[in-house]
Amino acid sequence: MRNRWAILAILFVVRLTIAFQFQSVAAVAPLLEKTFGVGLADIGLLIGLYFTPGIVLALPGGAIGRRFGDKPTTIAALLLMTAGSLVMATTDIWGLQMAGRLASGAGGVLLTVQLTKMGADWFAGKEIATAMAIFVSSWPTGVAISLLVLPAIGIAHGAGTVFLAAAALTVVGIVLIALYQPPTTAIATAAASARLDPLALLAVVVAGLIWGLFNVGFAMIFSFGPSLLAERGWSIAAAGSAISLVLWLSVISVPAGGLIADRTGRPLTLAVAASLAVALLLAWLPRSDAVIPILVLIGLVSGHPAGPIMSLPARVLAPATRAIGMGMFYTLFYAAMMLGPAIAGRLAKSAGTAAVALDLGALAVLACPPLMWLFERIASVRHRRARS
Repeated sequence: MRNRWAILAILFVVRLTIAFQFQSVAAVAPLLEKTFGVGLADIGLLIGLYFTPGIVLALPGGAIGRRFGDKPTTIAALLLMTAGSLVMATTDIWGLQMAGRLASGAGGVLLTVQLTKMGADWFAGKEIATAMAIFVSSWPTGVAISLLVLPAIGIAHGAGTVFLAAAALTVVGIVLIALYQPPTTAIATAAASARLDPLALLAVVVAGLIWGLFNVGFAMIFSFGPSLLAERGWSIAAAGSAISLVLWLSVISVPAGGLIADRTGRPLTLAVAASLAVALLLAWLPRSDAVIPILVLIGLVSGHPAGPIMSLPARVLAPATRAIGMGMFYTLFYAAMMLGPAIAGRLAKSAGTAAVALDLGALAVLACPPLMWLFERIASVRHRRARS
């Protein structure tokens, strides 16, 4: 298979399995509470454990991918995800539930790093923003599908069957990955030096910070938006439904943003403008009664920077350094995603309102445009040096 859009479709579906598996715990949280006699704090810990391995595995994950190759690494990651779900499906011991979740998350980290590198291999220099935007939209798509099917499965057959469904989907991912073929440029440079030059490393660090901070801001909507609306007297169901509008609309706005970026040829201009708009909307939400219109606007605008930001590493990484570079990129992303909500939670507790978390999210997104400018400066200097 040599068609790059068909390859992207494979990568999209395989990455979708990560989001589907991630959401499997939240989908049956009440059942888990009843089965294991745990509370919401324990459920929250189980949910968060999925991202924990990213702090230590994202960077070596890139090296592992380079050492063993694309297919073996992705298949091993999917097998690890499958094993984690099977453990959770078959055990009645809470400690083993946590162990299974950690194993699933470790596989998800390795898979995320490697799939991003594989997508960049096929699209670097040609419609990269569109491709990366479509690739990124696999996450909300996976979450949306899980929200539709997993609760019904859990109610009808129990929590164990939900985890079996997640395992089955990762097996489908293994079958699809068997069809993947690397581009000829990636094969030709497989033996080349994987050492990042200092400017490329600095640019990747800045890109990772941009992606991490933007996602911290975006996560504030889902993490603290329902609490904010509950403070205003909304029911939990109504608050959750309202906030979910952002997710559903982002499935459209993420690929649309990538397409616009490639068609206009000004991806960072689009990313800067959209980031400023998202920051304004996040700050406005706690201070306005026009909740639904603001959430709709956030959903329509927040997806636009995703493709341009995800395309940044490909601008400074050669095929031989993409695996290592993407590992560094995702290390910073996972670190930001671990620290951001924790800091926001402490601030919200101290202030006595979830509004402060939305304000922190606005500040995080507002930091992205200056970092985008810094990335452009670093990339320009590196390009001039390479030509001289």
